[in-house]
Amino acid sequence: MTNKTKRDFKSFIEILLISTRLGLTSFGGPIAHLGYFHEEYVRRKKWLDEKSYADLVALCQFLPGPASSQVGIGIGVMRAGVLGGILAFIGFTLPSVIALIIFALIMQGLDIEDAGWIHGLKIVAVAVVAHAIVGMAQKLTPDLQRKSIALFALVGTLLWQTAFTQVGVILLSGLAGFLIYKHHKENDKSKLFFPVSRKFGIACLSLFFGLLVLLPILREATSLHWIALFDSFYRSGSLVFGGGHVVLPLLEREFVPAGWLSEEAFLAGYGAAQAVPGPLFTFAAYLGAIMNGWQGGLLATAAIFLPAFLLVLGTLPFWEILRHNPKIKGALMGVNAAVVGILIAAFYHPIWTSTILEPIDFAFAAVLFSLLVYWKLSPWIIVLTGAIGGALLSLL
Repeated sequence: MTNKTKRDFKSFIEILLISTRLGLTSFGGPIAHLGYFHEEYVRRKKWLDEKSYADLVALCQFLPGPASSQVGIGIGVMRAGVLGGILAFIGFTLPSVIALIIFALIMQGLDIEDAGWIHGLKIVAVAVVAHAIVGMAQKLTPDLQRKSIALFALVGTLLWQTAFTQVGVILLSGLAGFLIYKHHKENDKSKLFFPVSRKFGIACLSLFFGLLVLLPILREATSLHWIALFDSFYRSGSLVFGGGHVVLPLLEREFVPAGWLSEEAFLAGYGAAQAVPGPLFTFAAYLGAIMNGWQGGLLATAAIFLPAFLLVLGTLPFWEILRHNPKIKGALMGVNAAVVGILIAAFYHPIWTSTILEPIDFAFAAVLFSLLVYWKLSPWIIVLTGAIGGALLSLL
């Protein structure tokens, strides 16, 4: 074994071990994950400097998909190439995937959808999404123009609930942002380099768009359940701006109306996903396992995260050009504002309408929200409190 091979092998093992530790301990959602990454990769390991990390985060916020997972993939790529990115993803994601698949199999075996603690987990989802709305609205809609874009997205998403509504809202909001903010100035002149060629990047982007077009065609032509499952999760992972909470309405509309799983099982899993560390997109593992066992869980995970991989690897070589373009920045500002409106629509339906049924439900949601936001308790404590409280409320 040559010295270079030994160094590469050591780097691969190091990436896998560190990312797995992060995957076991990173509670709190995507913003918290970015904080964990900064502490580990920038401050402790010094794999990249502050500027490079900020640039990588900016790139992943620009792309649809799970931002924290994409940052982890990007750091792995910068450290040890494409294989390093894959190992960083596996370490960060696998712990929560395993936990949620196990939870789904227990749900199937015991038929506990109507249990009181399940309703408590649904109330947890109310508190968590409300917290996400407050934080994102403050950051992404600071002025009247972006508040108006968010309002448009909210009204459009609620009143026209079709498969194409969210995509259309995002496109129109991007156009509005482009027109309003096309002269937005950026003073950042730093540079960021990745060991990925433009040719490889073009191949990844081609595959991303190719699958987006080809999978629905195959779904209609073959009527195979596994292709339909892969298509639904791949499309959801491809069209989500704003992270895991925004994927909720896409996944809910893909599977609940079609009868693939009940709304109770869907929201119970969403509540359980708050209890595990790692990316919220691993909620797909729970859904896949509910519908098709552990094999479905693994397939759903691969399908929903594949767009994130292809987009990160596809855009890395071109990021220097894109990130300094004020017109691109303006379109992104409009899209981010629309995310807030889409999130509020998801908060109302299906979360609020199927969960807050009595005054006591609202009171308990307010308590959980306060524990999360003001008392700053860990998410796993909120989830445990929600489950216990739901069980107690069912006895009243």
